[in-house]
Amino acid sequence: MASTLVRAACPHDCPDTCAIRVTVHEGRAVKVQGDPDHPPTHGALCTKVSRYPERSYHPERVLQPLRRVGPKGSGRFEPVSWDAALDDIASRLKAIASRDPQAIVPYSYAGTMGLLQGESMAARFFHRLGASLLDRTICASAGGDALTATYGGKLGMHLAHYADSRLILIWGSNSIASNLHFWTFAQQAKRNGAKLVCIDPRKTETADKCHQHIALLPGTDGALALGLMRELVVNDWLDHDYIARHTEGWPALRERAMAWTPDRTAQICGISADEVRGLAREYGTTKPAAIRLNYGMQRVHGGGNAVRLVAILPCLVGAWRDAAGGMLLSASGWFKRFRNDAALQRPDLLAGRTVRTINMSTIGDDLLRESSPGFGPKIEALLVYNSNPVAVAPESPKVVRGFAREDLFTVVLEHFMTDTADHADYVLPATTQLEHLDVHTSYGHTYAMINEPAIAPLGQARPNTQIFRELAARMGFDEPCFRDDDETLARCAFSAEIDFATLRRDGWVKLPLPEAPFAEGGFHTPSGKCLIDAPGLGVPDHVANHESVLSTPELAQRYPLAMISPPARNFLNSTFVNVKSLRDIEGEPVLEIHAADAQPRGIADGATVRVFNDRGTYICKALLSPRARPGVVNGLGVWWRKLGLAGTNVNELTHQRLTDLGRAPSFYDCLVEVAPLSS
Repeated sequence: MASTLVRAACPHDCPDTCAIRVTVHEGRAVKVQGDPDHPPTHGALCTKVSRYPERSYHPERVLQPLRRVGPKGSGRFEPVSWDAALDDIASRLKAIASRDPQAIVPYSYAGTMGLLQGESMAARFFHRLGASLLDRTICASAGGDALTATYGGKLGMHLAHYADSRLILIWGSNSIASNLHFWTFAQQAKRNGAKLVCIDPRKTETADKCHQHIALLPGTDGALALGLMRELVVNDWLDHDYIARHTEGWPALRERAMAWTPDRTAQICGISADEVRGLAREYGTTKPAAIRLNYGMQRVHGGGNAVRLVAILPCLVGAWRDAAGGMLLSASGWFKRFRNDAALQRPDLLAGRTVRTINMSTIGDDLLRESSPGFGPKIEALLVYNSNPVAVAPESPKVVRGFAREDLFTVVLEHFMTDTADHADYVLPATTQLEHLDVHTSYGHTYAMINEPAIAPLGQARPNTQIFRELAARMGFDEPCFRDDDETLARCAFSAEIDFATLRRDGWVKLPLPEAPFAEGGFHTPSGKCLIDAPGLGVPDHVANHESVLSTPELAQRYPLAMISPPARNFLNSTFVNVKSLRDIEGEPVLEIHAADAQPRGIADGATVRVFNDRGTYICKALLSPRARPGVVNGLGVWWRKLGLAGTNVNELTHQRLTDLGRAPSFYDCLVEVAPLSS
């Protein structure tokens, strides 16, 4: 029997959104490879996704509905039929909804970025039910709101043009691990003579390959941007014409920036004044200059203001005049005019009802709240899909306590028995990307994508769309939209400007956009200008961390080390942690610590340590490494708790305080102490 090639797309929370070709032989996916014809993917896949068949055919896949028979968290379940599971789930949801449907909360994020298996039929279901809405803030909303305030949307450069840049600032991004296809264009620029500068508290694999690494302290990116602005002013490295014609509010920010001398900037950022001066000189005098910003730097208290400040820099030097100049944090806003979100998600099904919104980043606190006029009804039911909150949500001791409530009814749609699934009342087997239809946008490039099912669903697994479709029928939701099949959903996901026949034939369609989008202004703000003094926000400023030596000196006396928790190279959030070949590469949970911090604490390389603060204790192995700068430790994540050395992970230590914009978590804004386990 001949093999067939099926066009697919990577579903994961990554800017690359790769086009994939799946080789299928006798009904089994035997190989996945990057599509060589798709310009951003150019035939390459990351180590993680190249093992996707291993994940889909994993012996521990959940392939039948499961009902809990042991204590929550014990992982003790029994198999049940789909009919029995869905009937009971619907019955229990009806009982709760009869009191107040807002006591039912959806919890999902980007386990798949697909528009169908993400928020299409699921959103219709919850809108019709009148359940609480979910504020999906856990990853990117601080930076997203900052970009929207400044540019009018989540907009940026085209990926391929980085190959023609002469200077690239890779700011808060370990691109080799988390944005591989940008890195290939950056490498092309480097071969053509461009200078690459990595700005990151951690000496990442990307920093190793750049010409310069500036290891600033976590949460000081806004201060660095202000310091650069002052040098641009003092040395007259400004594009006065671009500023005058295409920005609003520069005089007020100019005045603020003048207070940020190189010495002051260096003191706050933990770098040298010469690094500030040198970086400003490079940025102010090199044309075209580009910035690749990523979301790590906005996971601190002042993350929103920091993104606003960095986003203003290209306007000050006129970098946007060239297609190879400017900045990219997210390209997802380019899809806004091409998406039919209202048709997919049907918010009209709320029928005029006003319902509360729960912030996914404070789920630990919210699951422990009682009913009140301010909060609304106590949360009685959670339906979790495309997420693993027990592992990934901040301040996990509280998250675990909430999920362990015996009076909380929890349904989890999953591929595996994750930490969250262990706390469910029902676990429903969901299909993987190889087994269902979906369509995708991207936040790293400007191509719409389609994912065709390559194989039949394994076992009794069903697509998310089908599960919510069948739940809707059992709830008595008889609107015709609940009978839309996935083909119908896919065809209504995009506007007519994205030709569905072309999408299906080629696997992807490039958006019709200008190559140098802001060469003559044209930002998506009401005035068409970059808003420096944004309505309701004013002029951006450096905002100190919730926890730092400078902002909380008494706390820092007890917990003197700043901790960031970037992803381990071979995991993607908590996805792929249970893929043995990838976990074998990572080894075990580690904390990178600089020798200057380890030695006075009596910590040897490879020693088991306890990392602790007032919120909890995390047990892991210490790795004495130059990747950690003095004063900062790197707790690589996100391991499943049950695979940790003591049944916890790094989120045992993070808190639920939010960012300045976007209501997002401050994962990288965290003080800790470290000690040998035996002490």
